[in-house]
Amino acid sequence: MSLDDRDKNRIIELIRAGERLPKEYIYKLFSDEEDVFLFWNGRKEDVTNVVLPFHSIEHIDEPRQEREAALSLFETDYRGRQLKGWTNKLIWGDNKLILSSLAYGPLRAEIEKEGGVKLIYIDPPFAVGADFGFDIEIGGETAQKKRSIIEEIAYRDTWGKGISSYLTMMYERLKLMHNLLADDGSIYVHCDWRVVSHLRLLLDDIFGSEKFVNQIAYCYTGPTNQKRNYPRKHDHLLFYKKNQKIIFKPDEIRVPFVKSLKTGGKTALTGRKDDELLEALDEKGKIIEDWWSDIPDLGKVHSEDLNYPTQKPTKLLERIIKASSNEGDVVADFFCGSGTTAAVAERLSRKWITADLGRFSIHTTRKRLIGVQRELKSSGKDYRAFEVLNPGRYERQFFMNDLTNDRLKAKEDLYVDLILEAYKARRIDGNRTLHGVKAGRFVHVGPLDVPVTQTRLTDIFEECRQKLYIRVDVLGFEFEMGLTPHFIQELGDKGVSVALKYIPRDVFDKRAVEKGQARFFDVAYLNANAIVKGKTVAVELTDFVTHYTQDDLEEIQQSMRAGSRVVFEDGQIWKIEKDKDGIISRTLLTKDWHDWIDYWAIDFNYEDKREIIKVKNDRGEIEEQWIGNYLFENEWQSFRTKRSPAIEFVSVPHTYKQTGRYKIMVKVVDILGVDTSKIIEVSVE
Repeated sequence: MSLDDRDKNRIIELIRAGERLPKEYIYKLFSDEEDVFLFWNGRKEDVTNVVLPFHSIEHIDEPRQEREAALSLFETDYRGRQLKGWTNKLIWGDNKLILSSLAYGPLRAEIEKEGGVKLIYIDPPFAVGADFGFDIEIGGETAQKKRSIIEEIAYRDTWGKGISSYLTMMYERLKLMHNLLADDGSIYVHCDWRVVSHLRLLLDDIFGSEKFVNQIAYCYTGPTNQKRNYPRKHDHLLFYKKNQKIIFKPDEIRVPFVKSLKTGGKTALTGRKDDELLEALDEKGKIIEDWWSDIPDLGKVHSEDLNYPTQKPTKLLERIIKASSNEGDVVADFFCGSGTTAAVAERLSRKWITADLGRFSIHTTRKRLIGVQRELKSSGKDYRAFEVLNPGRYERQFFMNDLTNDRLKAKEDLYVDLILEAYKARRIDGNRTLHGVKAGRFVHVGPLDVPVTQTRLTDIFEECRQKLYIRVDVLGFEFEMGLTPHFIQELGDKGVSVALKYIPRDVFDKRAVEKGQARFFDVAYLNANAIVKGKTVAVELTDFVTHYTQDDLEEIQQSMRAGSRVVFEDGQIWKIEKDKDGIISRTLLTKDWHDWIDYWAIDFNYEDKREIIKVKNDRGEIEEQWIGNYLFENEWQSFRTKRSPAIEFVSVPHTYKQTGRYKIMVKVVDILGVDTSKIIEVSVE
């Protein structure tokens, strides 16, 4: 340590005064460890090791049931088959908690049984301000869906203090990815000029500079108005390995030689004519360099474009996955976006794990992967089932464990008071889960940082039942995927009427609260009918009601300048136009409820398969538990795509093998990526 007594005394004085240490003192304190080390405001060496069980939202075994020509006894069925064993994972939630739970939880053993994670590709956020929001095409117009509050918090955590908070976010996640990688695994980190230098240093720090393999320039083209600088037309792929041994197969990604080598004479090397040489070379192709300019961007591959802001072309992921993994290997992507990594991995016979915080990302990926399943099945190729998972039911317990000091508790009280004021409810004390009361109904304020879960609703119900309360409003910014009205109905049948309401973003606008513009809106409702003929049942979707509100129509009309805006208010999407004379016109883009439906799916025998989770007991042993829920097994589905925007509203018939009573679950996902469910009971004879 290169500190003299004067330095030491000065450091002690600064610490006692609660002042910051000058950077030169920090460097001196660690000078004996390394000549060069990476430091930023907020760096912490410890990483999360929390283990949360994964809740299954949906299980997609078959791409869908269809009427198919009956096969004769002697006819071979060449259709693609579902591969048994490993089930692919699409996980919704905070990827830090997901990575920690994968690395240290029961699922790690399942991953290791498959050989471990051989390849990780990530395309983390690096375009400040462009994360999480997305555009929706409706009635020939484009509407912008803003970030959810949970996504807003993630955005602030990522960029709140600029590059230092970004490094803190990435450091912990990259350390967990390093832990999760197999010994012969590798990682590709996709970034651009904004953060490449920072991430290179971060990866050197975590993996070791000797584990750096290459920095690949992924080049693309397109129009530019840049006249004061060279146009920025490439991203970076930072390629690192876990250990010295690595999977790398350059022969899998050879490309044709460019035929511009002709000189009209003979080559000095072989004496053969150039045409003969090129023909011989082209048979094998050349090993590609670390600059890739031969992959068309999405603007030139319209058939791939899902209108997702960070989507990457499949050719890019094909090259990476072919080069750095083998068939049957586990490939992972923890910032999955539109699901390109998973889609390519499925087509290339790899197993996959992918995750994202954005609900719309998960919905886009789910549709895309079902499309890949359909494609593989129709072409006679094998495919795997995948499941949609979420640790959200347990996340709040983890976050609440951090509320150990008075300052954090006071902060939470301020948040609850803010929401109750906007809801015009009176604060009450002395309850475990209830925060206020309004017009004879008790009020629970859901968390700011995670969705309201079924476990939370169960806790609210238990307190209401014990205290003989019969009505409660549950307010939340977001609700757990797979949370069914059937469960809410069960609580009502047991004596507690529960109403779920979304908290509007306006609660954080003091003026909107004072004007009474913060309108809480109900969770969506759907209706469906069963068409029963003997043992055969089809389902018809008959109604869908949403009260989703993102904007205030009147306020926007008054404040907007000449031009047009598309707004969401009370379950309707409007186009507002204002001419130069201030004359306003409205056009309703959602003509009826059908316009809201983006996807719907059916489990014809809900409650036939219990949802089992794996947890560690007090002895550190893994045991299985039934949590009272059932798996939603996706047996039939219809959804819109960019190429096929039409959607069916009557399913194909399903035939039951035995007579009896069955519960059918119908799940709808609207154009915003929010899911709503309903249980239908049928009797077949």
